[in-house]
Amino acid sequence: MKPAKFKSSIIHEDDNYLVINKWPGISTLSDRNQAVCMLDLARRYLENIQVCHRLDKDTSGVLVFAKNPEAYRSLSIQLQNRSVEKIYHALVEGRHQYHDETICLPLHVGRRGHVRVSHASGKNSETILNTIKQFNLHTLVQVKPTTGRTHQIRVHLSAVNAPVVGDKNYGGQELFLSDLKRHYNLSKDTIELALMARPALHAQSFKFQISESNSKILEAEYPKDFKVTLKQLDKYRTFNND
Repeated sequence: MKPAKFKSSIIHEDDNYLVINKWPGISTLSDRNQAVCMLDLARRYLENIQVCHRLDKDTSGVLVFAKNPEAYRSLSIQLQNRSVEKIYHALVEGRHQYHDETICLPLHVGRRGHVRVSHASGKNSETILNTIKQFNLHTLVQVKPTTGRTHQIRVHLSAVNAPVVGDKNYGGQELFLSDLKRHYNLSKDTIELALMARPALHAQSFKFQISESNSKILEAEYPKDFKVTLKQLDKYRTFNND
């Protein structure tokens, strides 16, 4: 992995924190199926740095590292107290009009890491949804998790019949250009690839107390695959509802 790619992903740096726009396809922490993780790359940039929270391997967006134990402790306390505001953008199946809709469904993590709703053994979980934009058969949704359970966003969205596009583990289907474009012709002997080869989930912003007197909202641009998918959805919309 070239150091330049990591450096170009930095969206904020000060004496205490390093914040990057994580690209998809790389784990936050060590993964037995992957030679290098995001923390490894960060420690090549700055030795002894610590990651403050996690993003799923295929989720892009804001990821925060602490440069010293005091900064790490401060953000850890904020996360425990739920004073951090994390906003995600998700492209989901179906047309949905959400306005501060709150999902409160308890979640249980199974032995193999698969998460399900369980009123008997699940932990309290809360997610707030707001519609950003509707397309023909899809919706771009702003998602605010007020708890931080494993796969919370993906499972909650699936539970309300709005699975994340490309999230095969929780009911989402891959999206192809042929799904959007009429009379789409694929070249002979070629296989059509999905517009996004991952769940369409992006950690868009992260607001926390960066110092005793200053809170900051750090935002991450969409990666290329997310931008391209939204562009194609917009191009082939058959109505306006902005």
